[in-house]
Amino acid sequence: MLERFTLLFPLWTLLGVVLALPFPWLFTWLQGPLIVLALGVIMLGMGLELQPADFRRVLRRPRPVALGVIGQFSVMPLLAAALAWGLGLEPPLAVGLILVGCCPGGTASNVVTLIARADVALSVVMTTASTLLAVVLTPALTGLLAGRYVPVDGWKLLLDVLQVVLLPLAAGIGLKRGTPRLARWIGPLMPPLAVLAIVLIVASIVGSQRQALLEQGPLLFLAALLLHGGGFLLGWLIPAAEQQPILVRRTLSIEVGMQNSGLAVVLARSAFAATPLTALPGAISAVVHAVLGSLLASWWRRNERRNKTAPNG
Repeated sequence: MLERFTLLFPLWTLLGVVLALPFPWLFTWLQGPLIVLALGVIMLGMGLELQPADFRRVLRRPRPVALGVIGQFSVMPLLAAALAWGLGLEPPLAVGLILVGCCPGGTASNVVTLIARADVALSVVMTTASTLLAVVLTPALTGLLAGRYVPVDGWKLLLDVLQVVLLPLAAGIGLKRGTPRLARWIGPLMPPLAVLAIVLIVASIVGSQRQALLEQGPLLFLAALLLHGGGFLLGWLIPAAEQQPILVRRTLSIEVGMQNSGLAVVLARSAFAATPLTALPGAISAVVHAVLGSLLASWWRRNERRNKTAPNG
């Protein structure tokens, strides 16, 4: 039951947005510290999922992880900056889109990898690696690429990332090591709680920025489609050029194409509090990459089933 709820996360995200437009009050109560707390739940769950074997696996086969991380922090930030400039987005929306591009992968990518029947363990390790590197790279890249639109306080961004990413992640790891029985009990609850947290964060931003979304929605959806669509494509082509196995290509495609949009929303709300529009691209991004990723994963899954049942010869 819980796994089924988790696998349907694109549907819940879309439903949250649809409800937030006519009934914003259902979600706008989630503001400020509550949004940070919701993201902390997601990061805590990621910490509980980590296994020492995952890190040993990276050391034995580091190339796919390295390719994914390079794609994550080169393809997506540069593509976001190019789209913000090419589409002529207003400065707050441009900064928000760039912030999405500079964020690491999120736990949603692990769910989509499961749907795609790709390498889930590799997906978890890549998400963890990009999340840890994001402590330094997200503030640095955002300052570099978004500084032409608004002043970016790199130190504040760094402190925010430490607070909302590293601390709950470390708490999850510590909980698993210190109280393994409790960690085993709450572990299965964390994926559906993470889905719920993502839906509430996205719906809260959509509800609070309802008017701006109605005015800027088509352009923002186009920007998000091009950003994540490009990420999925280039995330496939990079390992394909290295002749990596098909499951690695699927996994990297998903990891590069899907961002931690919840983190982008929280950082936008904290670091750019004077311009709340900055959080809107993160909310739109969460919907777009969830739907695109799930459609792509379902297509791969159907093709795999069809190939297995096709008669030989």
